[in-house]
Amino acid sequence: MTRRRIILACATAAAAAVAVAAQPAAAGPAPTASVRLLSLNDFHGNLEPPSGGSGTAIDENGASVPAGGAAYVATHLKRLANRDTLTVAQGDMIGGTPLISAAYHDEPTVEFLGKVGVTASAVGNHEFDEGYRELQRIQNGGCHPVDGCSPAGEWKGAKFDYLGANVLTEQDKKPAVKPWTIRKINGVRVGFIGLVTKTTPSIVSADGIKGLTFDDEVASADRAAKELKKRGVRSMVVLVHEGDQTPAGQRPDACGVVPGAGTRIAKDADPEIDAVLSGHTHQQYMCSVTDPAGRPRLYSSGSSFGRVVSQVDFKVDRRSGDVVRSSLKGDNHVVTRDVPADPSTERFVQTWKDRVSAIANKPIGNITADLTRAASPSGETALGDVIADAQLASMKEHGARIALMNPGGVRTDLVHKASGSEGDGVVTYGEAFAVQPFNNVMGVVSLTGAQLDKLLEQQWTGSGEKILQPSATLRFTIDRSKPVGDRVSGITVDGAAVDPAAAYKVAANNFLLGGGDGFTTFTEGKDQVLGPIDLDAFVAYFGANSPVAPPALNRISGQ
Repeated sequence: MTRRRIILACATAAAAAVAVAAQPAAAGPAPTASVRLLSLNDFHGNLEPPSGGSGTAIDENGASVPAGGAAYVATHLKRLANRDTLTVAQGDMIGGTPLISAAYHDEPTVEFLGKVGVTASAVGNHEFDEGYRELQRIQNGGCHPVDGCSPAGEWKGAKFDYLGANVLTEQDKKPAVKPWTIRKINGVRVGFIGLVTKTTPSIVSADGIKGLTFDDEVASADRAAKELKKRGVRSMVVLVHEGDQTPAGQRPDACGVVPGAGTRIAKDADPEIDAVLSGHTHQQYMCSVTDPAGRPRLYSSGSSFGRVVSQVDFKVDRRSGDVVRSSLKGDNHVVTRDVPADPSTERFVQTWKDRVSAIANKPIGNITADLTRAASPSGETALGDVIADAQLASMKEHGARIALMNPGGVRTDLVHKASGSEGDGVVTYGEAFAVQPFNNVMGVVSLTGAQLDKLLEQQWTGSGEKILQPSATLRFTIDRSKPVGDRVSGITVDGAAVDPAAAYKVAANNFLLGGGDGFTTFTEGKDQVLGPIDLDAFVAYFGANSPVAPPALNRISGQ
């Protein structure tokens, strides 16, 4: 090669080197990864937009607006989601549900949740309404052992994981429900820990959780966090079915919580946990609390019945895998109905509505006026009284002389004005189901007069009061000015004063008979005999006694 050609070649190579050097360096991955969580809690199978007060929410401006309904939930979730989004839930998504879902053992609701992308959900207490084995079926698939397959065919199981780190087998204290799960999003891993209120045994049927124990939420969260850390997961979120109360009318992103069980969990759980998404109390709040290491931790809840979607955004350090706490941001979005309903979800809901309509629209009787849950000064309600009368009638053949109904089991009012084409005053099966949706079994036990008095004194606990609704055969007086344990007097059965030593047959649903709502004296009862489903008793009572008028609220005296 001539000297001139060598010089040209070297010059060309140098120019190429300069050109390469002038190009910008290839962009590496960002030091942090963005993650968005969208969450729901306490949906309770409200595929159709809920009505009345259950169908409104307080928005960001403090106004009460129509909210909820699966088709609107789907629309809002789609609008809020991006490619870095995971959708989760905090329990009570099923149980205590309208007939459209409950008639088919909540398979329609669980299918809907899978369709909108829920990837993990804490179990709530209502997930155990039909028992632990039924929860396993809902998770894993298969047709109902008694009712068989739904019109949709064999149930294929939930598309998401149910989580419950504090749900253990009673015998060997092993997890009865998957405690945690790991999801990968935007190149990073996020661990989700599920928890349910440790009070579950006092608020569900004892038969449904036989063989299970419910451990302390904080201790269980700490165990799960330790397991996640062993697997190299440093970004952690707790989904917990427990929470706090708030002042009435609170806006969705306010943090006016009254510190209680939820705040304890949010503050005391392992400092590796970055956010605590809660539920159970049906309140809306968005808070920041301080974890045991002194760092800020997000703590939120999204109302109930699909009326709020909680959005949580944060960044994860790609090197450490931990959440950058300063990046945590939360926003509760009211599921307004001023947006187009999601068409595919509308069709899905209509399909199930059509399937259940023949059952729901069947008339069962009549009422002369509204039967409501509005309480007298003593705590007695017209609808509670009617239910107690129905339950007594259903168990009279087993010797029942009185009946008692727990107020929390009365889920909505019976309204005289027609809700459809059935006519004013007509009560349909669907309306009756909405009042008593739990399919509890009626029973009767023998209590002494002294035990009956002890039972009625249990209407007051450290967390408030629950006034049992009495049948027409029972009368008593309460005096709230007296100490707890000495507030009930003047107990009569069929007009005669109760004899402390005599035995009385008392009818109640199996939730109460198992000691539910803190009425543990029921468990001391003898000679238990079971009867029909409570809803069947309610329906039969209307068939035999229509038209039913609101009873005088004079069974409980005092204030």
